[in-house]
Parts: sequence; structure tokens; C-alpha cells
Amino acid sequence: MRLQLVLKITLVFTLCVILMGAYTRLSDAGLGCPDWPGCYGMLKVPSQTHELSAAQSAFPGHTIEPTKAWLEMIHRYIAGALGLFVLYILYLCLRQQDAPKKLPTFIALLILFQAALGMWTVTMKLMPIVVMAHLIGGFSLISLLLLLYLRTGQIRIPGGDPHIRKLAPFAMACLAVLVVQIMLGGWTSSNYAALSCTVLPICEGDWYNKLDFISAFNPFQGQHDTYEFGVLDYGSRMTIHVTHRIGAVITAAMLIILAVKLLKHSQSALLKRSAWILLTLLALQIGLGISNVVLHLPLGIAVSHNGGAALLLLAMVFINYAIWRKA
Repeated sequence: MRLQLVLKITLVFTLCVILMGAYTRLSDAGLGCPDWPGCYGMLKVPSQTHELSAAQSAFPGHTIEPTKAWLEMIHRYIAGALGLFVLYILYLCLRQQDAPKKLPTFIALLILFQAALGMWTVTMKLMPIVVMAHLIGGFSLISLLLLLYLRTGQIRIPGGDPHIRKLAPFAMACLAVLVVQIMLGGWTSSNYAALSCTVLPICEGDWYNKLDFISAFNPFQGQHDTYEFGVLDYGSRMTIHVTHRIGAVITAAMLIILAVKLLKHSQSALLKRSAWILLTLLALQIGLGISNVVLHLPLGIAVSHNGGAALLLLAMVFINYAIWRKA
């Protein structure tokens, strides 16, 4: 079935865009190109002598860093290709009589909003609330694409088991807590707070006397020439980091409880396998989070931590779909 194949490809492609976005952000290349959608007024990174001269004239005061600029442009290229995939999915759904119409339309609108957020990320100089919104938009996109894939697919998902249906509210609560935790991760990253605490389990020193939740979670941080490398003081960044760590403990506990209950009560091999996948992804994500602290945020592990969050979210979307689905 063409729609299912395109959705599979788009899901993988979306994960690649999320990973590339994380790599770009963590490489401090988010402002590698000071304009949008091109780079120094061009559709590629300027490299020839006349291109460099034109770029310097158009953007005086900016130092062209080719490596960072190419990272940003590659991210834009693949994000643009993803937009074409999404529009093609909408076209296929509109043509296919029994395919959903509202969900692919919403996904298409979301990808357009994502493009706007990508532009604002640059024009607003990495304002944290915009960067976090852009990240959450990517996670929302991949979740909705999976939901559309499940709704249009032939996969046999059990539904109607009264014992499992009782878990539905708790499963939804677990999904909500995971989403909040991902948002906290995005806020930590966009405010450059990932290395504010470098010891385990919580933070070094008398961290509890330095907590400042009002400043830490104020979405409006005043006007600045740039938000690159963060504008908050240590106390605010430390508060964000500590909150993210505590949120990780709460999230992990809830997901473990859900997985154990599924393994104990479900008669479905598919749901049991999903529970094991959830536990495996959770263990990997915890390991990656600890490694980020111990090894001081190595790029590969930090990017993998973003990917792990996306996979955990997909697992929870699938589990919720299976539990809430009627027979």
C-alpha cells in the first residue's frame, strides 16, 4: 500500500530531522546562517571569493563559519524534504476514500508552523521559548505520523480487554508526564543548562538554597542581541537542570509501573513486547542521561539522548493507541 510505505519512510525521515536538529543545536550551529531560509542570502553556504565578499557586505560584523553554516543548511534541506513528504501524504489521504482526512490535514498545518518556528529560531536569535517550541513541534510531528500510520495500517492491535482498559487513564497520564519531561529537556538544552550540575544524583553543593523557579521558567527573558549560550544566571540554570533530573525520576517510575502492569495483566503478545521495548528504551535513556553528566555532554551521547526521547514517545503513543482502541 503506497500510503503505508510513504508513512514508514516519513517516520524514519522525521527521526533523522530530529537528530540533525539536535546535532545542529548541540554543535552551537543554530546561528550558523544569520538569515532564513538561505544562508547569507544564498541557497548554499558561500564559499567562492565573490560569494564571501557579497556575504560580508550584506552581513557586516558576522564571521562566516563554514562548518556551522553547512550544519544549519543541511538541517534546512532535509526539513524541507520532510515537508514535501508530509504534503504528499496529505495528497494520498485526500485521494484515498477510506483514509483519514482531518489528521493528515493537521499534520500538514503543523509542518508549516514548524517552518515558521525554524525561521523565528534564527530571526529571534535562539530565543529559548522558540527553540523549545521548535523541538516540541518535531516530537509532535513524529507522534502524529505514527498515529496516522496505525490508523491506516493493517497491523492487528488488540482492543477491548477490560483488564487492560482499566490501565487507559494511567497510560495517558504516563504519556502526559513524558511529554512534560521532554519539554523540560528542551528547556534545559535551549537555556544551555545541561552542564549546570556535574555530579550525581541531584547537584553539587547547597543547590537547594539556590533554587529560583520564577527566573528559571520565565518564558520571557528580556531583549538581548542574541540568546546563544544562554542569558540566565547560574541559579536559574541550575534550577532548570535539577527540575529535569527530578522529572526524570518521576517519569521513569511511572513508565516502569505501566510496563510491569502490562506484563502482568495483558494477554496480548504485542502489548507484552511493547512493554519490554518501553523498559529497554527507558534503561538506555537513563544510561545516556547519566553519561551526559559523567562525561560532560559529549556530542554523540547528547544527540542520542534526544533520539532516545523520541523513541520513548513513540513507544508510549503506540501503547496508548493499543490500550484505548476499542475491539
